[in-house]
Amino acid sequence: MSDTSDIIERGTSRTEGDTHTLHWVLRLPHPVAAVWAAVATPEGLPGWLAAADVFEPRLGGAVTLRWLNTPDPAAAVHAGRVTAWDPEVVAEYTIDLHGRCRFHLEHAGDTGTTLRFTNEMTGDDGFRLDCLAGWHDHFEYLVAALAGHPKDWSTWTLDRWRELRTSYA
Repeated sequence: MSDTSDIIERGTSRTEGDTHTLHWVLRLPHPVAAVWAAVATPEGLPGWLAAADVFEPRLGGAVTLRWLNTPDPAAAVHAGRVTAWDPEVVAEYTIDLHGRCRFHLEHAGDTGTTLRFTNEMTGDDGFRLDCLAGWHDHFEYLVAALAGHPKDWSTWTLDRWRELRTSYA
C-alpha cells in the first residue's frame, strides 16, 4: 500500500467506561457523490469494506454487512439498522459487532471531500486496538477503491493489519 498519511489522519480513540469512540479524518481528492457511493451504497461497500447483503437506505432501514476478509463466513455477518441518514452528508449504521459507525461527508474545495468517521463500540482494550488497525486498513482500501482499484479480497492477508495494530498499540 502506498503512503496515505496525507489522506488518512491517524485514528484516535477515547474511552469512557466500557465505551470506546474511535475517530478518523480522511481528506479525499474525490467529489462527495463518489465518496457517498463508496460508503453508502451496496455497490460501493464491497470495494473496500464488506458486502451489503441487506441494505435499506433510509433511517431505520435494515443493514447486514458481510466482511469479505475472513475465511469463516458465519463470523463475518453482522446485522443492524441505519441509525442516521442524510444523503451525501451522513450515513450511520449501528451493527451488532462494531456498534455505531458514522460517516460524515463535507465538501472540501472544488472537488474534494472531508470524511469524518466515528465508531462508537464496546469491548476490551484488545478489541479497541483490533478495530483501530482494522478501520485504518479498510480506509486504505477505500482510498484505492476511489482511485479505481477496489480491493481484490482473494489477495487479503493480515500483514498490513498486524503492522497497523503494532503501530496503534
